Amino acid sequence: MERVTEMVSGRPVVIFSKTSCCISHTVKSLLHDFGVNPVVYELDEVPGGREIETALAMLGRNPVVPAVFIGGELVGGANEVMSLHLQRNLRPMLTRAGAMWV
Repeated sequence: MERVTEMVSGRPVVIFSKTSCCISHTVKSLLHDFGVNPVVYELDEVPGGREIETALAMLGRNPVVPAVFIGGELVGGANEVMSLHLQRNLRPMLTRAGAMWV
C-alpha cells in the first residue's frame, strides 16, 4: 500500500493500467484529449506489478485496472471517470489537481 501512495503522491494524475486492457486505453485517451499528461504505470511491465495489483484490490478496485488517481486521491476506474466527465465534474477536478489549465 505504501508503494502505491508513493507512486501517486505529488503527481496530478496517475493511472494504473495494463497494456492489454482496452478500457484502460479509453481512459488514457479521454485524459489525453483534455490535454492531460498522466503518469501511467503498466502493471504488466513494471517491476512489482503483481504487488501493486494486490494493493489496488485492497482499496476495493475490482477490476484492478484501470485505477485512476487525481490529486493523490483514488477516483476509481473507467465508470467513475466517465460519470465524472458526463456530469461535467472531471475537468474542474483535473484543473484543481494542476493537471490542466483553464
